[in-house]
Amino acid sequence: MKKLIYITLVIFSVTNVSGQELKKEHQKFIQTFIDNVKDDKKEEIAKIISYPLNRENPIPSIKNKAEFIKRYSEIFDAALKKEIISSKPAKDWSEVGWRGIMLNNGTIWFDTDGKLKTINYQSGYERELKDRLISGQKKNLHSSIASFKKPLYVLETSKFRIRIDDLGNENYRYASWAIKKPMSEKPDLIISNGKWSAEGSGGNSKFDFKKGAYLYECYIMVLGPSNSPPATLTIYQNEKEILSQNAKIVPR
Repeated sequence: MKKLIYITLVIFSVTNVSGQELKKEHQKFIQTFIDNVKDDKKEEIAKIISYPLNRENPIPSIKNKAEFIKRYSEIFDAALKKEIISSKPAKDWSEVGWRGIMLNNGTIWFDTDGKLKTINYQSGYERELKDRLISGQKKNLHSSIASFKKPLYVLETSKFRIRIDDLGNENYRYASWAIKKPMSEKPDLIISNGKWSAEGSGGNSKFDFKKGAYLYECYIMVLGPSNSPPATLTIYQNEKEILSQNAKIVPR
């Protein structure tokens, strides 16, 4: 199985999840991580990151060690460092099945090989950066779709460019253009009241958008066979499939 998409921040739900006490070998690399954070050894921390290290959309993901070292202080502010440094491997870190090893309620996730794969924390700097980037996006979009709570995905198939935005209150919007059109032009199609659903426990998901007799399904592939596309677009008319195309996810 292979992780295929540039995703937006991969966040594991820890509601009603009980972790197991860490094995001694896992406690050892967690303690090393804690010590490195305490001493701000960003070069050492950079070596154990599973790249790309995703940040909340539209903040760009961190692609490599050099970029992590440069952006280290944007993520590891005083509050996050305090949570990490004050933690005890045997008490505050736990193993949660296939999800890996988490700090407290999921602030940080490692895999069992000692790779840091997710940081579910946003510093004040990143919150301000996210707001600035979203504001900039809205200025460059057509006015008909310039209002949204959070940007999610831009997908590109051989024929279409598709933008999916979170409008809030579990309401998602689909906007599409011919592939050669910019998003500053009026979309050829806009559908609101879309629905999101998880597909299995591996992180895959899909968005369904209905308009009359048509259903537009955007499937996001997190885990799948090595030849799986990052995403797909499937269109149904009266429950009959009339189009299916692989899609790439446009990097932030």
